[in-house]
Amino acid sequence: MSQPATETVPPDGIDYIAEERSPQFLELKSKHRSFVFPLSLAFLVWYFAYVLLSSFAPEFMAQRVWGHITLGLLLGLGQFVTTFAITMWYVSYANRKLDPISSAIREDLERKEAGE
Repeated sequence: MSQPATETVPPDGIDYIAEERSPQFLELKSKHRSFVFPLSLAFLVWYFAYVLLSSFAPEFMAQRVWGHITLGLLLGLGQFVTTFAITMWYVSYANRKLDPISSAIREDLERKEAGE
């Protein structure tokens, strides 16, 4: 039988539900989502465009660009390049925008845990 939810502070002294609703945490979530969701959507569109082109436009993808190098091969390799570029961009963004906020939240929680 489940216990009813209570609004009391847990024994360790940190109310994580309240922390989740704090302005700092909400800002962190907002900044994270404003970066991740649009970029994920853009990448998925790019990825599915490649898959659809390879399925429904094979003559387009088979166009030779240079020697045996085809447009499909270049676009396929572009998928890897895009993945690495997005990863590097996210790491840079996280270092500049997300990590300072998460560090401040962590320090605040550590102070609360220590009872300060």
